[in-house]
Amino acid sequence: MRDIRNRFNRGRFWERAQAGELGVRVRDSYVPRRRIKGEPSRTKTQMVEYLDPVTGRLVALVHQYRRPDGSLGGSGRPDPKELLDDDGCLYYIDPTMPDIDPNSPPST
Repeated sequence: MRDIRNRFNRGRFWERAQAGELGVRVRDSYVPRRRIKGEPSRTKTQMVEYLDPVTGRLVALVHQYRRPDGSLGGSGRPDPKELLDDDGCLYYIDPTMPDIDPNSPPST
């Protein structure tokens, strides 16, 4: 997961979306039945798409917690789940796989 986050950060996707350089579309947004640990009540869980402004093509899909005051919860940054880089390569998080550090030695 670190690889996709590093690519997301290096590509400045969030900053570009905030600056209006990428389109932003909320795909899903709801207040979960159970309160999100460490977050105020009525915090929403959201899946948000970042779109190429010319083609409308999806370039990133992120998860984020949106607090009632409008700020982002959790780490304070979106968590990328899918990412299309400048070379057209798609990176994504497989929800069925455990969070493995690619730099850690293989287990025996």
